[in-house]
Amino acid sequence: MVCKQSLPGTRGWYQRRTENRVTISGNNIRWAIPIQHPFFRFAEKHQRPLFWICEEIQGFTVSIMGVDDETHQEWPITLHAYSDLTNVSPVVFLYLLKECYVYGTCKATAKFFALQHQVLQALHNLPKPGPAVFVAHCLSLLPIFESHCEGFSHLMIAALRRFLKKGTTIEDSHEAKLFATQLFIIAVRGDKIHDDRILVKILEVFDIKLTDIKEVMFQKNDKIEDTADVFIEQFISKLLQSQSYMAAVTLLEHLSIRHSGESFLHMMLENKEYRAAEKWATFIGKPMICVLIKGYVDRKMIKQAYDLIKKNDLREEFPQVYQMGKESTLKKLAEKGCWDIAEMRAKSDRQLLEYLVYLAMEAGYSEKVDELCDKYSLEGFMKAKEAEASLPHIRYLHLDELAIDNIVWVDELIGLHEATCHIEGCKVVGLDCEWKPNYEKGSKANKVSIMQIASEKMVFIIDLIKLSHDAPDVLDSCLIRIFHSPRILKLGYNFQCDMKQLSQSYEDFDCFKRFEMLLDIQNIFKEPRGGLSGLTKEILGVGLNKTRRNSNWEDRPLTQNQLEYAALDAAVLIHIFWHVRSQSQSTDVLNENTQMEWKSHIISHVGDLTKTKKKDKSKNGSNVGFKESHQPSQS
Repeated sequence: MVCKQSLPGTRGWYQRRTENRVTISGNNIRWAIPIQHPFFRFAEKHQRPLFWICEEIQGFTVSIMGVDDETHQEWPITLHAYSDLTNVSPVVFLYLLKECYVYGTCKATAKFFALQHQVLQALHNLPKPGPAVFVAHCLSLLPIFESHCEGFSHLMIAALRRFLKKGTTIEDSHEAKLFATQLFIIAVRGDKIHDDRILVKILEVFDIKLTDIKEVMFQKNDKIEDTADVFIEQFISKLLQSQSYMAAVTLLEHLSIRHSGESFLHMMLENKEYRAAEKWATFIGKPMICVLIKGYVDRKMIKQAYDLIKKNDLREEFPQVYQMGKESTLKKLAEKGCWDIAEMRAKSDRQLLEYLVYLAMEAGYSEKVDELCDKYSLEGFMKAKEAEASLPHIRYLHLDELAIDNIVWVDELIGLHEATCHIEGCKVVGLDCEWKPNYEKGSKANKVSIMQIASEKMVFIIDLIKLSHDAPDVLDSCLIRIFHSPRILKLGYNFQCDMKQLSQSYEDFDCFKRFEMLLDIQNIFKEPRGGLSGLTKEILGVGLNKTRRNSNWEDRPLTQNQLEYAALDAAVLIHIFWHVRSQSQSTDVLNENTQMEWKSHIISHVGDLTKTKKKDKSKNGSNVGFKESHQPSQS
């Protein structure tokens, strides 16, 4: 099929459509375009003839994609343009970029990085007249792409920044800087729309200085009354009015302009632009950093002030704030139960050690108090003891409140068999694990040390390290009888983490590769409630003391306090479960959270626990082996 259409200012276009492509001839241009090509789709979408697209972009493409009448060489427009920019104009390149983005199927962030890589690869193929100039021209054209302008501008700048790390030619750099400076001046005046952050990035990536701006303004014989300095100050004022403080600071730093000083810093503090304030203070120097530290202290931002003091070696200027910062760090570590790290941070400072003793007293961690005082011969021990009486004591849940008759330590085969037989006779058990914390970042986690399995009246604490060494097959067999049993409902809290740790610690054990009838209590409650301690406080009225959570669980024998802590974490799950179950059966529903559909949260796992998370809801309806008539004990 051949058709002809004359357009204003042309000698006529001819189009021939075959099965797979459309060939267009006219104005000394001959293009063969595949039917599936984005240009063809664009023409059909906008109900425009394909000649119209050729006419629209021929100003950019005649010399690079056309043919002369003598050779009639054909230049197809295809997506291979990314791999060869020698004969591709910026507008065509940007159009192809847009098509790839629009028709891409992955998420926006993934598409951004994929296209950034494509642009970077294209720049390595040396587009004419040069990579930096090519990007500068792309940035000047991007406003016509409207909604894609901002994202593609960031993309092109990021790709060029990476490319320039390996260098470019002096000619390319100089021409690109000149063109980008002109673009910046035009954009600031509002002749073209560009985001303020992009304009600042343009200054950075093309290394445009204030002298470059002055030179371009002078060459153009600008008739405006304002000098370049005033021009930039007006732009900075615009940034501040729009509260783009980081962009303003970046601009001032790049152009080496020292702005109004303390008033500017306080403005950023008032607007909580702390990153911008720190960047500005660092640029100005030590006096401004000191002002910022005082500003942080006034706002009770001790950690931020402490970090600045450390980073800039200002301990002598702010000794009291520095000490407060150290104490604040210790307190946060203590709250997380990281007592060993806190001790390591404090042992070179006696005052901090005494503060750590105070924190241990406040947390009710009496054995840690004794350990620290004996280890470091703290003379302030008696003084600290006196202070302990005045501390506000928080009441925590105790094991005897749960009516537990016995805690059984299991590290021999006889005890293991007895524990397994007892657990197999239970309908519901609580599970938990403990292992020694590893404070070295990136290092392999320690093996799970103990496993706690609680029935209504007893808690068995199994020494996994010893039994896995003495009788691994017997231990594996006994735990299979528990974990693989569909008759025992096993309760945990965030037990997915424990199971992953168990499977990594004991890779050859089959017992940790599959389990049946596991109910993770955490999954029943949708909103975060401060961990197991917070949930226990909400359900039972009293929280758990978690100070011993990160103690050394590989010590043998474990202390009585460690045993009670470990037992409590498993035993309390049963009491929380009975509360949930009783609420689910209640007809007097106070709110939507009181009637819990706990059965739908029972799950089973088969295979690699790190990769599979399957819910077997078909089994949940029947709940094999769990009788609804089973009643909770009174505690």
